[in-house]
Amino acid sequence: MTVTIVGSQLGDEGKGGVVDLYGDAADVVARYQGGDNAGHTVVHDGEKYKLSLVPSGAVRGKIGVLGNGCVINPRTLFDEISTLEEKGLSPDVRVAERAHVILPFHRVLDGIEEDVKSEDDQEVGTTGRGIGPTYEDKAGRRGVRVGDLLDPEVLRERLEYVVPQKRALIEDVYGADVSDLENPEAFDVDALFEEFAEIGERLAEQDMTVNASAFLTEAMAEGKTVMFEGAQGTIIDIDHGNYPYVTSSNPTAGGAAVGTGLSPNVIADGEIIGIVKAYLTRVGSGPLPTELGGVEGDTPGYDEQGDGENEELATYIREEGGEYGTVTGRPRRVGWLDMPMLRHSARVNGFTGLAVNHIDVLAGLDEVKVGHSYDLDGEELEAMPPTTEEWGRCEANLRTFDGWEAVDWAAVAAEGYDAIPENARAYLEYLSDELDAPIYAVGVGPGREETVVVENPYE
Repeated sequence: MTVTIVGSQLGDEGKGGVVDLYGDAADVVARYQGGDNAGHTVVHDGEKYKLSLVPSGAVRGKIGVLGNGCVINPRTLFDEISTLEEKGLSPDVRVAERAHVILPFHRVLDGIEEDVKSEDDQEVGTTGRGIGPTYEDKAGRRGVRVGDLLDPEVLRERLEYVVPQKRALIEDVYGADVSDLENPEAFDVDALFEEFAEIGERLAEQDMTVNASAFLTEAMAEGKTVMFEGAQGTIIDIDHGNYPYVTSSNPTAGGAAVGTGLSPNVIADGEIIGIVKAYLTRVGSGPLPTELGGVEGDTPGYDEQGDGENEELATYIREEGGEYGTVTGRPRRVGWLDMPMLRHSARVNGFTGLAVNHIDVLAGLDEVKVGHSYDLDGEELEAMPPTTEEWGRCEANLRTFDGWEAVDWAAVAAEGYDAIPENARAYLEYLSDELDAPIYAVGVGPGREETVVVENPYE
């Protein structure tokens, strides 16, 4: 039995909390894409854990696997493991030998490229963690894989091939002098070799590297249950999202097969749960047809001449929901729920169930709106158009729901679905009907115990 957890929107839907919710029944939690740009927060015994790379299940003693579809910053990996150990946990994390390694020069290039794009207002809003440049090298067949760190001769060969190219890119394309950079050692073959050969030794000593496909296949053959954890969300999938304002990998359910080396049949035979935030947020650039308000500063979407009432509402939701990036701390843009976006996600992923988070954040509003469809050049659309330029021209057709009162959400979680305020249930049932997928869980607070569990996918 497998369960795949997929973000249905633009990331930040609360996937880590859902992995934690259903994690007791899983023996292994496998991340299948992304890197340490994927912040997720888990609350356990009143302690808040903010992770960006280690799979969420590590907080509950589950085996964590970083699949071949991930890009790994070893510094982040060991720092997070050390932090968990300092809190009395014993995380068991395995890393696919086919996963690619984020090297220091990737982070440098990520920052420089965003700066250059910002001059033409084309910045994507990356976290600057080197994710995109690492995936570029993977596709360009010049990357360094985790397995390469275990063989000093191969590692040296890989570095001697790629580092001169990166130096030339810095100097000849961007017109910078490597020696003037804050971290010139990021482009020094000897320094890189020394650090990453040592990392390879540590990985080997701790028996952390695996063939992810074989490891997971064997685990399931032994009767272990596996949960697949996606990072980010469907609408920033590099193939199915609002390109170019996307991540560099496939957060969609299909990525779970490619990013772990398991058959698509394994994923399809299990449950695929779409995680939905009861409203919409995003960090960074790109269209947002249901946007209420952006944030002041250089975050796209902020309109100083915008509707003051909507800006006030956006600020209220942002503060009530704690809508600040887990990794970056950046305030998120806020909008109403976007149904054309979710219909697109449901089609791409094949959701068998939905987990809807943060309905408590909207409590107390007189009315709650939903972007039911779009108007594009006089035509009504029920799903996202294929190009970002067209999406940017879409205007949302809003549907209004009566608001629901603030209640004792802990009591609601204990009593069950029928204790959710009637108007909130109408909102949830509309969502379920439109996406043709049942409600499996409803998040009414940040803690694991603050969730209404309707269905357990492992039963």
